[in-house]
Amino acid sequence: MDRNYFKNKYLVNSIRLPGQDYSANGHYFFTVCTKDRKCVFGEVKQGIMGLSEIGCIVYKYWYELPSHYPSCILDEIIVMPNHLHAIIKIDNYLNKSRDGACPVSTRYSLSNMVGSFKSACTKQIHQLGHLNFLWQERFYDHIIKIDSESLEKIRWYIKYNPPLWDKDRNNPINIKI
Repeated sequence: MDRNYFKNKYLVNSIRLPGQDYSANGHYFFTVCTKDRKCVFGEVKQGIMGLSEIGCIVYKYWYELPSHYPSCILDEIIVMPNHLHAIIKIDNYLNKSRDGACPVSTRYSLSNMVGSFKSACTKQIHQLGHLNFLWQERFYDHIIKIDSESLEKIRWYIKYNPPLWDKDRNNPINIKI
């Protein structure tokens, strides 16, 4: 598969689509980077991502998201040295009242979930003494069209990100100053 095709089609530098409801049911792909793309989550060796203590914290809080957001279903994730790619499915039908009677009126958006995730990670990372850790302020997003081809291509991209690290635009050796 041509990596540039994927980047051009799926990795659009988005600042949220105007008029789009990011709390609506659907699959959402997003990328979050560390501030200045500092490589603090670990390193890639021979195409395999090895996590640092900070990288492990990121995974820990990723898997806790559904306990805070009942409508959140986790899909694919990869934590890279200075960024992560992930897919979240929002299913508001799962967000029901405790007695199961009627849907809870609170709906959380992708931005709520990503913001909370980044905040929880940062708090834990700072408590462990990594006080210089910061995230990039914004994140990239893409609403995945409801066809298996789009979803599968993005899952493929996430899964095979470590073996392609040498060519990744987020790799510090590839960033043009």
